[in-house]
Amino acid sequence: MTWYALQHKPAQGDRALAHLQNQDIACFFPKITVEKIKAGKRTKKLEPLFPGYLFVNLEQTDPIWSKLRSTRGVIRVVSFANKPAPISDGVIQHIKDSLDSVAEQGGIKPGQAVQLNEGPFEGISAIFQAYDGEERAIVLISFMQKQQRVKVPVSAIKK
Repeated sequence: MTWYALQHKPAQGDRALAHLQNQDIACFFPKITVEKIKAGKRTKKLEPLFPGYLFVNLEQTDPIWSKLRSTRGVIRVVSFANKPAPISDGVIQHIKDSLDSVAEQGGIKPGQAVQLNEGPFEGISAIFQAYDGEERAIVLISFMQKQQRVKVPVSAIKK
């Protein structure tokens, strides 16, 4: 069996996935957790890694091909010269492996030691406290034998 990409209708990836799985089609719809700031608060949301696309595993001779385009949520099979474009198993496996490593890494967590690499505090070790909006972060630095809370640009922080 070979993997192929399907384009789904906007915001209907989960719907297309459910209807394809109801037809006993092997599917892969990779998603990752993304941090976003909404109304000043940082939230985590699960989003597709490839917006607008999902993958199916089918044989070239499978009779289900005729039903793919009429499946709810599906727009088309990604094709070149009117032939579905195959995707190697190695590529799909690499995406699956990469998703696992991305999930393990995550972002900077409160209490984690960081290094400040720009600005007036360049070269100073700090302890990450929290994000302050999308552009800034709050860190603790040792200054004059006391822990001080300082707001710095997120770009100035290095793990």
